[in-house]
Amino acid sequence: MNEKDIKILLVDDEPDILEIVGYNLSNEGYHVVTAENGIQAIKKAKKEKPQLIILDVMMPEMDGIEACENIRRIPELKDTIITFLTARGEDYSQVAGFDAGADDYITKPIKPKVLVSKVKALLRRLKEAEIDDSIVKIGDLTINREEYKITLKKEEIILPRKEFELLSLLASKPGKVFKREEILDKVWGNEVVVGGRTIDVHIRKLREKIGDKSFKTVKGVGYKFVD
Repeated sequence: MNEKDIKILLVDDEPDILEIVGYNLSNEGYHVVTAENGIQAIKKAKKEKPQLIILDVMMPEMDGIEACENIRRIPELKDTIITFLTARGEDYSQVAGFDAGADDYITKPIKPKVLVSKVKALLRRLKEAEIDDSIVKIGDLTINREEYKITLKKEEIILPRKEFELLSLLASKPGKVFKREEILDKVWGNEVVVGGRTIDVHIRKLREKIGDKSFKTVKGVGYKFVD
């Protein structure tokens, strides 16, 4: 998917942000659509069907959290990436954003060039989703899901089943924060009820085998794989 084929919905009640951020994204070749509040965001998301939505949290009429919840109920937008714009230190907004269905968050203020880099990283997920997902390659790490095989720097690593499934889940979307509830559901499913501590133990073991820097803890939310 080329940049010119990618549509981004930028939502913020500050005209300066819409202008500056919109300009920088357009300069990269993206088709940018804007909205000034949550109600407009839902309408434009339905109409435009963007691949990425950048959503401010604090807005009049309808805030970003409620808008995100509504957008996530629209079937044709289930694969749309949603990232929040949050003011520095708004930990509550970040947690609430993930609970509402957001994939990530960007902290304001942010330099336009840094934001563009962040957007490119988010959109890489779309390109990765278009590729056969039986084999995932991230840097020196290769995950073969069909053969349950892990290769790191050309050396094969044997992982117990749950560690493999946890790594495979997190690495399927580098940068995406997976909430604890989602991890438990997708890795452990309907098996014997386990607590959040079980996830922590498995993450610790993966850090020892794959590398500590590959996993980031998002306090109060969950974990993400860092490529």
